[in-house]
Amino acid sequence: MKLQRLLIFLVCAAFIASTPAIFAEDKAFTYNVTKAEHEVATLRMVWHDKTRDRDVPVKIYYPKDATGPVPLIIFSHGLGGSRDGYSYLGNEWASHGYVSAHIQHLGSDTAALKNMMNGGLQEAMKPYAASNGIVDVYYGFAALDHMNSEPGPLHDKIDTNRIGVAGHSYGAWTTLVVGGEVIIKDGVRVNVQHHEPRIKALIPMSAPVPEKVSLDEVFSKITLPCFHMTGTLDDSPIADTKAADRRLPYDHMTAKVADEYLLTFKGGDHMVFSGRFSQTSSRTAHDAIFQKYIMQGSTAFWDAYLKGDQSAKTWLAGGGFKKALDSEGTFEEKLAK
Repeated sequence: MKLQRLLIFLVCAAFIASTPAIFAEDKAFTYNVTKAEHEVATLRMVWHDKTRDRDVPVKIYYPKDATGPVPLIIFSHGLGGSRDGYSYLGNEWASHGYVSAHIQHLGSDTAALKNMMNGGLQEAMKPYAASNGIVDVYYGFAALDHMNSEPGPLHDKIDTNRIGVAGHSYGAWTTLVVGGEVIIKDGVRVNVQHHEPRIKALIPMSAPVPEKVSLDEVFSKITLPCFHMTGTLDDSPIADTKAADRRLPYDHMTAKVADEYLLTFKGGDHMVFSGRFSQTSSRTAHDAIFQKYIMQGSTAFWDAYLKGDQSAKTWLAGGGFKKALDSEGTFEEKLAK
């Protein structure tokens, strides 16, 4: 019997040792972001911007049982995406006490991808399509202000003074521009509306990097906390940004006035963040593990910078998330001086 108990102990010990670090319960480094506290409800609608005579489809995830106003997150999809994508993030954030509005950008959405053989994709990458995506986000602020003030399911549920913006790929560029990125074309700065003081934090995933410009100048005006995400296989399927260059926005932000973080997944490709299947079939099963870290890290980031939760910031900046990530990737930080 002693031998049998010893064998059982050794098997259990081996199992625990092989369990991914994300499930480990080290109280010194554990931040409780895994417990969903709210029932999630959704709204699908189409806003109409009369000024541009443009429809703006949106899917909104919100905590149905929230008793008071909660922070707002605006999400911008990648090229060829839609309001229905990235649902794992919308559900995750809403279940932890956020309203997450996923805007669909007509002209750079799924329809554009379907029409790529007829030039639709090229149309989606032209300047007017990009500028429409930026204005869509600003319009979303106004539309949600209205929904918060009028009778309806979101009445008085949104704290419109605490806003986060997130996006993937093309949407990550939109996120950074809304947050202050300078657009330079042919050596001249392009005038873009930047000032929205209610934006408190940004999460750009797989951000593209402009070429033949001073990156220090491009990113000099971003003074908001940023959580950058990428992967070692994060080459763009349609644009020129290479995986090794995805870190450049992080590298060229000075962090003098705001905290910056960079998560790089080992073996993570461009589609990991979208919730779609991996481009590399052998990595598909691993994507679920990456997405757990995306949910865990992003929720802690929002808690720290939208809710002012000091324990969340300590966990991110003090080594807790890095310890949880273990060998799945690297996590870097540049904290404001």
